[in-house]
Amino acid sequence: MTKRFGRVVIAEDLSFSVNAGDTVGIVGPNGAGKTSLFGLISGDLSPDAGHVKFAGRDITRLDPAGRCRLGIGRTYQVPRPFAGMTVFENVLVAAQQGAGLRRKASYAAAADALERTGIAGEANVPSGRLGLLQRKRMEVARALATGPTLLLLDEVAGGLTDPEVSVLVEIVRGINAEGIAVIWIEHVVRALTSLVSRLTCLYGGQFVGDGDPASVLANPRVREIYLGVEVTAEQLEAEAGDELAGASGASGTSEASEASGSSGGAESDGSGT
Repeated sequence: MTKRFGRVVIAEDLSFSVNAGDTVGIVGPNGAGKTSLFGLISGDLSPDAGHVKFAGRDITRLDPAGRCRLGIGRTYQVPRPFAGMTVFENVLVAAQQGAGLRRKASYAAAADALERTGIAGEANVPSGRLGLLQRKRMEVARALATGPTLLLLDEVAGGLTDPEVSVLVEIVRGINAEGIAVIWIEHVVRALTSLVSRLTCLYGGQFVGDGDPASVLANPRVREIYLGVEVTAEQLEAEAGDELAGASGASGTSEASEASGSSGGAESDGSGT
């Protein structure tokens, strides 16, 4: 698909697909169009050309509410809760307006989302009193209350301390373990590398590098774009040696798993077909 704002290119004949249960991280410099890409997926923005497909259905003309009902949930960079409402009430709004649930079903969905994000204890606290980590958790809970099969996370680790990032990563890991596909935009790269199985870098309306996190981050072009530095062959060899040493020390202690199938997958393309 293609999307421009005047001379600013957000997506240029861009193709991107995610399967059910995938974990995908997206990095890129500020202004690269990462959040706008989420807007194209969630329906907040319309592509100039191309199509957006979800679970085998063309949803290009479907509005954000319709896409949310189909199973696309998202967070926003800056949480904007209803400050005068409690945490539970905020999440309840998402269950009712996002998922279309009513009465007992909506209450159950809101309570479940709070449990899954670890903030059930703050259910009756006015959301305006929450600290940053708890606001981020509530933002994720609101997205979960809509019942997504695809969760779009937009810099939910931004501004958090290292221990807080670790807590958030484990929450997202648990969500993904339920079979929910996750696409995570993040500048806190360590959060992504500890979770995602696939990483890509968005720049100039194109993806630069797409694969396992270690290989993408070692890509000289990605390093130059994202870190703003040129990387020598000697540096890459040294870093590769460090990664191999770390991998060999950890072998046998971790196991990778893959979730197959595309029933909950999202796909965008510029083919027009």
